[in-house]
This record gives sequence, structure tokens and C-alpha cells, in this order.
Amino acid sequence: MISDDFRKITLLDWLENDLLLPVNCCEPASSDASFRRYFRITLPDQQLIVMDAPPDKENIRQFIKVAELLSLSNVNVPTIYHQNINDGFLVLEDFGSLSFLDKINADNATELYGNALDSLLNLQANIDINSCALPHYNEALLLRELGIFEDWFIKQSLGITIPTAIWDNVCNILVSSALEQPVSCVHRDYHSRNLMVLKDNSIGIIDFQDAVIGPVTYDLVSLLRDCYIDWPQNQVYPWMSQYYQKLKKADIIACDLPQFTRWFDLMGMQRHLKAIGIFSRLNLRDGKSGYLKDIPRTLNYVVAQAQAYPELADFHDFLQQHVLPKYIGIK
Repeated sequence: MISDDFRKITLLDWLENDLLLPVNCCEPASSDASFRRYFRITLPDQQLIVMDAPPDKENIRQFIKVAELLSLSNVNVPTIYHQNINDGFLVLEDFGSLSFLDKINADNATELYGNALDSLLNLQANIDINSCALPHYNEALLLRELGIFEDWFIKQSLGITIPTAIWDNVCNILVSSALEQPVSCVHRDYHSRNLMVLKDNSIGIIDFQDAVIGPVTYDLVSLLRDCYIDWPQNQVYPWMSQYYQKLKKADIIACDLPQFTRWFDLMGMQRHLKAIGIFSRLNLRDGKSGYLKDIPRTLNYVVAQAQAYPELADFHDFLQQHVLPKYIGIK
């Protein structure tokens, strides 16, 4: 009930009495894995999105900073019309409710992925990593993210333990691969639920507030090996290869394609391990079970890459002998 939601009452009071917006309707616009909420408000002549980001849990200043940074770099992000930093409210341009995931199919995939990759190139090529003052995706952060998988999925969800030698080897391989890559601006969640399809199939980017400076393949593999939709490898690798050529032409990378492919594969494994851990944590800690359905797809990515690289053979065996049987047994 609205009467029980003090933050929503405060939000509506700000909209109607401070900004003098004639709000006809205020409805939930989307769900979020964080503490943020989004409402779509209807005015007599337009619709807008209002973000509710509790100041004790979310950094709204960082959202504003990254939005400006991306906008100046020709990345299409929502315009911020009004700010209330003290209470944690923003009024944003409404990109609609049609996400990349909603729209994508075999017939339009080439066009939509092409548009999404063009937007990603703007993000990577146009943001000066030396002056943007974004945090770096360093070793500590990479290890902390990998730890989410070990803690929330392996230990707490499955109730098993991974041998230290095997896990240390996985972490060393993945972190070393990530840190040896050229760096660029990284959105960190560049996937089909955070890309909105606008007019003429152009792309609007949302959920960018956690942007960092990090490995050049991170957003690419987030998009092409998406936790929410998968494509055959005979489509993924050509898309990856085409983007590799664009990065070379933009002088962002100088490596050969086999090296780039290895970075891409191992970066994907790091991200997918983290995602599995986060999906498990959302279920166990936050009571959000909706993400559990995405674990099988994400786990399949991990198994495939562990099998593809001989140095991860012990991890692959552990997945096959211990993780998959246990996971299938409790699903």
C-alpha cells in the first residue's frame, strides 16, 4: 500500500509540491537486483522515469557522474531532468520498456548486436581513461568477485567445498588474464536487460553507475555471452572477431586474434562465476529467487570454457564430478 511506503510518499511529495509536476499516475517501471527502484510517472504530455535510490545504500552522485561522462562520449543514456541528492531521487528520460532481451530474435540479431557493439565502441574509444576518474578493476576487486561464487554458490547453495589448489589455480589464471589486457571504460553490466531498444532499433544504455576502468573484453563478453540469452558459438565468435577488428582500427588493442580470443573466453568465465554467485546470493540473502533460472545457462558457459583450456582441466573435472551432480540434485 502507498500509505505504508514512506519513500514513495516522499518521492511523490517532491515531484508534486517541489517540482510542481502534475503526476497523473506513478507505477513501478522495472525490477532491479540492487536497492534501487524505478517508477514510471505519467504527466499530461509525457512519461518520465523516477529513480528511488536510498542514500544509505546507493551512490546517486556516481550515477550522475557516469551519466554525464557517457553522454559526452556519444553514448545514449537517459537525460537527467531533476535531481534530489539528499533524498536519493532522480527524474530521468523514459527509454520505454522494450529491452534488447525483449526484442532480439534470429531475424534482427545481426542489426541489434551491430548497434549495441557500435555503442560499446563509443564507450571504449571516446572516454579518456586518464581523466575520467573512474575506479580501476584491480586484482582485489577481481578476487572479491570470484569469492562470491565460492561462498554463495559452492559453499552456501551446494554445501560443498572446492579444493584450495584447484580454486587458487582458477583465480590465478583468470585474474592474470584480466590484468594483462589493455584497459578501457567498462560499463560492467553491458547485457540484454540493460540495453533498451529505441526508435529505428537504436540502443539506449541504462544501469551504468558501476562503471570502472578495466579489461577491454569485459563488456564485449557480457554482451555476447549474456547470462539471459545465449547464441551458438558459430555466431558469437564472428561477432567477437568483427569487434576485434574495430578495436584494432581504433588503436585500442594491438594483440593478435588468438590472444584476444583467450582474453575474451577467460574474462567470460570470471564474469559468469561472479554472476552465478550473485544469483545465489540474491536468492539466499535477499529472497529474490527469480534469477535462479539463469544459473544453468551461466554455468554451461563456465563448463565449456573450463573444458576448452587445458590449464583448467582440474576445475572442469571438479565441476563435472561434484558441482553438476549436486546442482542437478537440488534444483
